[in-house]
Amino acid sequence: MTARKTAWTTGALVSLCVVVLLADYAIAGPKSTTAARLARKRRDSVVAWVLIAAAAAFLPLAGQAQGRPRVPKPPTPRSSPRPRPAPRTQHPEPAATSSTFVEDIVAQIGRGKEAAIPLLQAIQSHYRYLPDEALRRLCELTDITPAEITGISSFYARFRRSPAGEHVVRVCHGTACHVAGARQITEELRRYLAIPEGADTDPARQFTLDEVACLGCCSLAPMLMVDGQPAGKLTPATASQALRASV
Repeated sequence: MTARKTAWTTGALVSLCVVVLLADYAIAGPKSTTAARLARKRRDSVVAWVLIAAAAAFLPLAGQAQGRPRVPKPPTPRSSPRPRPAPRTQHPEPAATSSTFVEDIVAQIGRGKEAAIPLLQAIQSHYRYLPDEALRRLCELTDITPAEITGISSFYARFRRSPAGEHVVRVCHGTACHVAGARQITEELRRYLAIPEGADTDPARQFTLDEVACLGCCSLAPMLMVDGQPAGKLTPATASQALRASV
């Protein structure tokens, strides 16, 4: 709107200058005195410069006042939020560690050091991990030392020292899966499940994410298993879909 008003103003000024020049030449006669002719010449010179300046300003302003159609910018596409896993009932943790259970398996399996692995397997099968209280009771009842339990439980990846989630997700990191992008899939699942740094289970204990050396399905690389159910030929974008489909 401002450009249009300015264009109209400069246009009117151009018209006024033209009228003044024409009027001067029409009114002035051959009998004009020399002083009058000189005054008219000076006035016409000033008016002419004003006319040139006004015309120079009028042309671009007239073009702006005419206006060009503005092409609306396409709306910026908003990335749809990735779906989160549906809330699930938290897997009930076993009741408080019972010394009776530990005593029963010791009586069945034995007290010697050779029984260490079968005893730990029985405890993990019952609690789904190795509770510290159960391990302390195990050391009290057998010849197995805490150092031996620590060594065995840390050497075998099957043993867990912290509670597991309701569903166990195992991502294969064998050679074929590693080359095909297993690391990117694991990182995407950690982000999708909101698993804290340094942990392997989400805060609600719905999912536990494990990296395993090989799942024996190289033709499906990269692949994972959810509670023993395989899903292969994955990408970071489809890994979370396979997770939802499996549970």
